[in-house]
Amino acid sequence: MKTIVRSDERILSSDIFDRDARVVRPDHGFWDEPGRRVPIYHRCGVLVVGGGPSGTAAAAAAARAGADVALLERYNHLGGLSTGGLVIWIDRMTDWEGQPVIRGFAEELFDRLPADAVAGPAREDWGSQDPAKAAHWSQRTAAYHGVVTWSPTVDPERLKLLSQEIVLERQVKLIYHSWAAVPIVQDGRVRGVVFESKEGRMAIMADVVVDATGDGDLFARAGAAFVNDIEEADVHHCMNTSWLFGGVDMKRWIDFKAGQPEAFSQFMAQGREAIGLFERPFVSWRDDIALFMGPRQTGYSALDVDDLTAVEVRSHRTMAAHLDFFRAHAPGFENAFLMLSAPQIGVRHARRLVGTGAVLRSQWPDGVPLADEIGVSPAVSPKFPNISIPYGALVPQSLDGLLACGRHISCDRNSHGFMREIPQCWITGQAAGVAAALASRGGIAPRDVDIGALQSALIAQGVYLRPGAPARAAAKAGETATTD
Repeated sequence: MKTIVRSDERILSSDIFDRDARVVRPDHGFWDEPGRRVPIYHRCGVLVVGGGPSGTAAAAAAARAGADVALLERYNHLGGLSTGGLVIWIDRMTDWEGQPVIRGFAEELFDRLPADAVAGPAREDWGSQDPAKAAHWSQRTAAYHGVVTWSPTVDPERLKLLSQEIVLERQVKLIYHSWAAVPIVQDGRVRGVVFESKEGRMAIMADVVVDATGDGDLFARAGAAFVNDIEEADVHHCMNTSWLFGGVDMKRWIDFKAGQPEAFSQFMAQGREAIGLFERPFVSWRDDIALFMGPRQTGYSALDVDDLTAVEVRSHRTMAAHLDFFRAHAPGFENAFLMLSAPQIGVRHARRLVGTGAVLRSQWPDGVPLADEIGVSPAVSPKFPNISIPYGALVPQSLDGLLACGRHISCDRNSHGFMREIPQCWITGQAAGVAAALASRGGIAPRDVDIGALQSALIAQGVYLRPGAPARAAAKAGETATTD
């Protein structure tokens, strides 16, 4: 076990746990698949593969921009880790001054979710540094560095339903229970995907494909460059399966955790000794439901089926062990019961695209708006200004016909720590969807989309960009034309 402490570059403190011993997979040889003709299931302007936070945002935004859109999802719901992964604690959507910078599709979701499906600080408290308010919300995942932030927790079932209804309202062709297998690439351009379902193997053809798989499955298989360097001692590169306990009293638990720090430390030490992989609970959208977003496990690969299986087995066993221990020792958990283990494993990192641009640690201190800014992220601490997200982070260096969005966009591993979060996935997904719609409509490659037009379209959809974004893009385009 390693204990990660909070720093200017890490907002979380957490224990992370080493993997079990590796098992060497034997070599069983090969089987050559005979050739086959694959029927075309559908043709569309924009195909979004993956219905997680970024994919849902991409499909909704592309359809709103006028594109004919299909959305392919392997599970029976949308929302990805924000719903099926039980990452229901949505990270910071405001900057350190309390201003909302994660807007657009994200704001639409929260405007439409029922009031009883969301828990978090009132809008007038966003950015507050009042010690009492910050102390209160720090125990409820919504205050960091002494600042109250808009970091709500949500009902995952309500978010599933709303996400589905939004894309259906916009006439998106929604395809559940289907797993994209192979990109269709011709002359260096992605023109669709082959996917598997209960019907067998079929294809979807599209003008533009948006890779929202989270792991970069499509761009990697299409030959685009990527990196997968990780820091094994970093919470942002761990895996686990989250779970919920019902029948709890989180107010009693918080009173214990905050009011009796020595007893809480003893409790955590006792839990580590008894269970090994041990985690503390977080609040949810209800006081009678506890969220466990760990224990976070390091040394496993999200691209290895044996590792994925091992993490699931470990997590489910740990869930049962936690229930017994918490019932016996944790105030507020005497009547707890196993409510739900996440249907989707909690993958934080697999691949990252090598794009024409990137979000980089070196950019954090200056916070200068980039000419191709398509979104703004809150910085990881008040030490840094807001961070500009460039369109180039979504565009492969050489592969055409495809855009990437979500946790696998082009960024360094430090910046990945926040760019993988749900709000940032909504932002990059919305940008990818609008850009894909513009490329499809214009019959052009995504890399050739006019940045000023893209920024204007994003602003029209409620996305927050720094003032003067289209003018900066035009000026940059003029400089490039002069240089050429």
